[in-house]
Amino acid sequence: MLLGVRHHGPGSARAVRAALEAARPRTVLIEGPPEADALIPLAADEDMRPPVALLAHAVDEPGRSSFWPMAEFSPEWVALRWALEHGVPARFIDLPATHTLAWEKHREREETGKAGKPGETGRAGETEGTEETEGTREGAGAEENCSGGRPGATGEGPGRGRREGGEEGSGAGGGPDVGREPGRARASGGGPEDADGSGGGEGGGSGAADEDRDGLRRDPLGTLAEVAGYDDPERWWEDVVEHRATGTKDPFAPFAALEEAMGALREAYDRDAAGHEDGRDLVREAYMRIQLRSAQREFGADGVAVVCGAWHVPALRRKVALAADRALLKGLPKVRTDLTWVPWTHRRLARAGGYGAGIDAPGWYAHLFASPDRPVERWLTRVAVLLREEDRIVSSAHVIEAVRLAETLAALRGRPLPGLSETTDAVRAVLCEGSDVPLALVRDRLVVGDVLGEVPAGAPAVPLQRDLDRLQRRLRLKPEAAERELALDLRRENDAERSRLLHRLRLLGVEWGEPAASRGGTGTFRETWRLRWEPELAVRVAEAGVWGTTVLAAATAKAEADAVAAGGLARVTALAERCLLAALPDALPTVMSVLADRAALDTDVGHLAQALPALARSLRYGDVRGTDTGALAEVAAGLAERIFVGLPPACVSLDADAAERMRRHVDAVHGAVGMLDEHAGLPPRWRAVLRVLSRRDSVPGVVRGRAVRLLLDEGELNPGAAARLMGLALSPGTPPGDAAAWIEGFVGGGSGGGLLLVHDERLLALVDGWLTTVPAEAFTDVLPLLRRTFSAYEPGVRRTLGDRVRRGPGKRGSEPGAHTGTPGFATGLDERRADAVLPVVRLLLGTNPDAADVGRGDERTGGDGRGDDTAGHVGTGDDGMSDDTAGGGAGTDGGTGDGALAGVGA
Repeated sequence: MLLGVRHHGPGSARAVRAALEAARPRTVLIEGPPEADALIPLAADEDMRPPVALLAHAVDEPGRSSFWPMAEFSPEWVALRWALEHGVPARFIDLPATHTLAWEKHREREETGKAGKPGETGRAGETEGTEETEGTREGAGAEENCSGGRPGATGEGPGRGRREGGEEGSGAGGGPDVGREPGRARASGGGPEDADGSGGGEGGGSGAADEDRDGLRRDPLGTLAEVAGYDDPERWWEDVVEHRATGTKDPFAPFAALEEAMGALREAYDRDAAGHEDGRDLVREAYMRIQLRSAQREFGADGVAVVCGAWHVPALRRKVALAADRALLKGLPKVRTDLTWVPWTHRRLARAGGYGAGIDAPGWYAHLFASPDRPVERWLTRVAVLLREEDRIVSSAHVIEAVRLAETLAALRGRPLPGLSETTDAVRAVLCEGSDVPLALVRDRLVVGDVLGEVPAGAPAVPLQRDLDRLQRRLRLKPEAAERELALDLRRENDAERSRLLHRLRLLGVEWGEPAASRGGTGTFRETWRLRWEPELAVRVAEAGVWGTTVLAAATAKAEADAVAAGGLARVTALAERCLLAALPDALPTVMSVLADRAALDTDVGHLAQALPALARSLRYGDVRGTDTGALAEVAAGLAERIFVGLPPACVSLDADAAERMRRHVDAVHGAVGMLDEHAGLPPRWRAVLRVLSRRDSVPGVVRGRAVRLLLDEGELNPGAAARLMGLALSPGTPPGDAAAWIEGFVGGGSGGGLLLVHDERLLALVDGWLTTVPAEAFTDVLPLLRRTFSAYEPGVRRTLGDRVRRGPGKRGSEPGAHTGTPGFATGLDERRADAVLPVVRLLLGTNPDAADVGRGDERTGGDGRGDDTAGHVGTGDDGMSDDTAGGGAGTDGGTGDGALAGVGA
């Protein structure tokens, strides 16, 4: 009994269950790797919850792997569960993974010289083809995953073409669509792949005939749907299979009809593909026929049921000599493999995720399988619950109307029942009020979904995976398919251990968590992570198992190896920082030894400047996490000294691009020195270096301007001295390009330069005066640089600067036609108004102000908290400055005296 199925089709799953109940076979053979036979009993474990996948990986190269995913609505899973529930032996009969993984490795080696030739490799850009064929593996049986060593392409090796198990990417043969070729097609766009899926399209057939053959092999469901007059294979499949009632009808009729259709397609394909047959398909089908013969001898011809992709059924039915099948299997390459069960997700079953054998709507299919009666009503109820959770107004009347609309649309379109397209249209029109925004949420959460399967603790696993499972349970960090944000307070021991675990996993290449910006504050004791568990992380854990049997031991060994192999000083310092974050004290000696050696030999100031910030951050984190950072402090101090000595000479004779890079290095070193202010007295020596840079004419303008700005911000340069240096830089003898670069260094970027010009009209007047003297022929050259400088300012800052420039420097706001000024620009400090706020400031700071002081403040301010000259409304001049420079005289415009605000600000 051959039961051809679509790999992730709920209709096929229900039909398989009905057929098995009717036939009661003595054994069930399932498309999958035979090495997994020992894992079949785990499918009956109460802790096993699909979606799950069989993972096969090479022992010596764990990154070379394949997956065979199964959902609750997968026919293979239904067949497994039926066999276990009825005590019937179940076996996998596909080509062993030991050959599959070795075959892919051999194939990749052969194709190394063809990379970049899509016509030859049959893979669109290698990346897409690989992903798809992998997917194939998934669906039909296997999705390959050549991570880690990924020899080429996107890796996922065997997956390519896993036409084998997963080939029928579509489903019938190996995936969602009945015999869709390994997944190649719709998943990632496919590419000009050959029908054989091996990627070989080098010879033989060409033109329209080849395209027709490839399309037939790639998407048999699409071909059948087109013949039936449908433009959407999914809609055709729903109408003829998913919406078909099982009832008391012949349970074998669907399989007979599908086998007949696949037989006709295979006949056309085999005829057109003469000389181009897929070698892997032939080998897989030969192995399956051998296993079928063996089972028939053991259990009888009538006691065997085979559940496989529909594309393979005609080949299994065909009479072929045993010797011919064995000849095809002779000499196949081998590799040692391990297999286990791993959790899978609905999102990875989706074709949009790059899975060749994937389906468009795994969440919808799971719902159809779990809801045999009234599926539309139940689905729209779930949609309503989701939208209500998102604070959208959805009532029961909305649901009733949506059901009616879906049924009406189905009737108008001639469909037996509403499908996903009808329910989606109804949701958009009724529940989402025509908006696609909430509809996108419905698709993401329900149509696709984030369901994550579970496997029992007794499933085989590498020691590193078991240690990770133990840590996840102890730290209460449950893997979840949906992305979530985790905020950590490193002062709490449990949170600190969570942080260390996530940092260690990142160092091992297991990207379960990604650091994110903290919302609650900027303290170094806070960390925020975005967590999302992907099935492929099981492969990454297996790969990382070569470094150790525990997360700590593996991360330590990996860090030491990375330090020795690091290509640059910045990488070593970044690794030292990661070691501190991950709390790897045993790895630090090796890392620090390599760091000291590299720092002593590296004479490039740019490299040294790139390395220092990571060391400075490491010292800061060490303070928070209680890590001994004495060795780091010594290296950081030595690195800083070398930068101080080498920076001035390195800033000479630079072109524009090199000068801009050096300006960024200066900013980085300045920030790092700020974090090292308690180590070896570095800040004074750094300020001396900045003074040298600010006065040396051979230094590019952008670097000189930045040095002046940093000295001004640090209080080492008073505003008058800064204005003098700006005046020199913008003097007529300076080339316009150099002057513009100086301006960019001084007030450019997001360093608050715009506010500096707003609050210091002397500097603004210098810039304005220089700009008006730039010759016309040079103006177009400096304009892009100036535009880049001022475009980085906030809109309000740019608007204020425009107002200042329009009224002209030095003019008072009271002049006719001048713009109403912005507060904060009195010509002098009003001490009386400043004194008036001191009692309130003391109260806010909790310094227990003397009641007498408060009384004096009230007396001085006229009892209402304002100075007597502001008891009424205080006027401002049109230029934003108080006309009464002593404190802002009373005016009539109802504004607030700028002098008062200036005093408060002071």
